[in-house]
Amino acid sequence: MLLTITTTYQPATDLGYLLVKKPDRVHSRKVSFGEAHVFYPEASDERCTAALLLEVDSLKLVRGSKTKGERTLAHYVNDRPYVASSFLSVAIARVFASALGGRNKDREELADTPIPLEAGLPALPCRGGEAFLKSLFEPLGYAVEAERLALDEKFPEWGESPYYRVRLSATCRLSELLNHLYVLLPVLDRDKHYWIGKDEIEKLLSRGEGWLKDHPEREQIAHRYLGRRHSLAREALARLMIDEDPEPDETAENQGAEEEALEEKISLNEQRYRTVLEALTQAGARSAIDLGCGEGKLLKRLFKERGFDRVAGMDASTRSLEIAARRLYLDRMSERERERIELFQGALTYRDKRISGYDAACLVEVIEHLDPPRIPALERAIFAWANPKTVIVTTPNREYNAKFEGMKEGALRHRDHRFEWTRAEFREWAEGVAERSRYEVRFTPIGEEDEKFGPPTQMAVFTR
Repeated sequence: MLLTITTTYQPATDLGYLLVKKPDRVHSRKVSFGEAHVFYPEASDERCTAALLLEVDSLKLVRGSKTKGERTLAHYVNDRPYVASSFLSVAIARVFASALGGRNKDREELADTPIPLEAGLPALPCRGGEAFLKSLFEPLGYAVEAERLALDEKFPEWGESPYYRVRLSATCRLSELLNHLYVLLPVLDRDKHYWIGKDEIEKLLSRGEGWLKDHPEREQIAHRYLGRRHSLAREALARLMIDEDPEPDETAENQGAEEEALEEKISLNEQRYRTVLEALTQAGARSAIDLGCGEGKLLKRLFKERGFDRVAGMDASTRSLEIAARRLYLDRMSERERERIELFQGALTYRDKRISGYDAACLVEVIEHLDPPRIPALERAIFAWANPKTVIVTTPNREYNAKFEGMKEGALRHRDHRFEWTRAEFREWAEGVAERSRYEVRFTPIGEEDEKFGPPTQMAVFTR
């Protein structure tokens, strides 16, 4: 199993400083499944290549495994010693620990400098093919060259293998390259050699820091890295979502202030909550959950309505939930009252059994705070998995923004809004959701309608 790292940064032999491995000698280290060697096939001022050669002891793997019953030939003869996999990820962490962490006490400035780098992998399993390989590395800025390997060149009729000879090129920090490889090699292989537990979530989030949250394939990466253990993947993705905002509580504290100030003159906030409550009553809901509940303004109104036996609020921000708890006077409630309400932290875009079992779910001025590529995940989490009888979604009508005094053309009502839909766009999305999820949908305007621009807020009520 081989990995090569090449640079043309000059002097190129500075690669030895970055890896903390001198180019003039061979460095060997024992690992639990064999031995790792680092050496330099070429080392000049113009070009330097470091090679990590990993010798996997097949017998040791079989003897150390917990496989029960009779051993088969496949236990001893397989691709594990030869292809880049989780074994190589572990070796990178053991042998290049300082470089992986971006640490270099002697050349800290160099460690923080993007330099031209090229990673070579002679045999990389790509479960998903070349397209999936490129979908993982190209968004990170790599030029990807991939050549599919034959099962056996002497017997072309056997066809092609799932293995590729791969070259990745980019100008980046060495620590970035190593972290990308550490996470994505097992993702491509999908066959980790060790038990996958909750500690793997910490590794994924740590090694994915700064790039995983924005990766278009982050859901696939999480599921594959965590061995398709869906509960672990959901937890990792939920935490990643919560961590997307470096100051989620500060954002939550200010969230809505600008929007409320803008809409205050037309009393839109109060009209919105009143319309939502009317829709819930009309649907006959006895229990409801406010998803993205913020500081609990809708929750307080729901709790006061004695027609609701059970209400709940979920939000990503702990500070918002603390404010909601104070607004609801949870600490002063009787035990019987406390049984009617629940607050908890969570993400909107991942399956969570805590949001199931309610007659109705509300997303009041929430969906526009999500990045558009994540909306399908929200749809699955709410309409497919939680599947309440009624779902209420309210969102700003972008066309109405032209009516707000002092608002620039093309501006959004709040700086945290990722988008705002026109009436046609909202209708298209809602009708698509209804068709896919077997709901019916009706639309209700909120606020005084303008003949040209429509209402300030638009609401969709989904029922099944």
